[in-house]
Amino acid sequence: MKYLVFIFSFILISTAAIAQKSTKLFNGKDLTGWTIHGTEKWYVEKGHLICENGPKEEYGYLSTDKNYKNFILEYDFKLEANGNSGVFVRSSIEGTKISGWQVEVAPPGNGTGGIYESYGRGWLTKPTKEEESGLSPDGWNRGKIHVMGDEITTWLNGKQISHLKDEKFGAGKGFIALQIHSGGDIKVRWKRIKIKELE
Repeated sequence: MKYLVFIFSFILISTAAIAQKSTKLFNGKDLTGWTIHGTEKWYVEKGHLICENGPKEEYGYLSTDKNYKNFILEYDFKLEANGNSGVFVRSSIEGTKISGWQVEVAPPGNGTGGIYESYGRGWLTKPTKEEESGLSPDGWNRGKIHVMGDEITTWLNGKQISHLKDEKFGAGKGFIALQIHSGGDIKVRWKRIKIKELE
């Protein structure tokens, strides 16, 4: 009897896991569900979410209105001009001072897929040029971030780039955010941003 109960419980858990579906964070039409921080430009054009420097050429962020703890996040990005950007997870912000963990998005040789702790320990993992060689400098790229407990794993175009197991990260909480770097001449396109929340 206990064996049958175990099998039934396993089936229920497996069914629930399969039933979990990814949801769109970006609807392709407007910035519903997101909040702008700073004076940089965030807008939608032809189904793409675009970040671009404003006149002050400072840091800018676009954060989700909802916090996310454990999840799989997938997104497409295309670098235009100096496409220095990033994806923050388990983060919080005051003005434009963001605290949390960033998965880098940047031109070749700048650590795309690496993990950086903002206002903390700095680079925690930084891929070599060879490790990020699959990055397209002018085409679309596919990023993936898996966050569970005290672990975070990143992929770029299907290739695992970084893995980190860290107690401080495990205690982190907050929203997901996209970044635009300071300095000017930066533009990045995003699309197909979707998330699957995990138990």
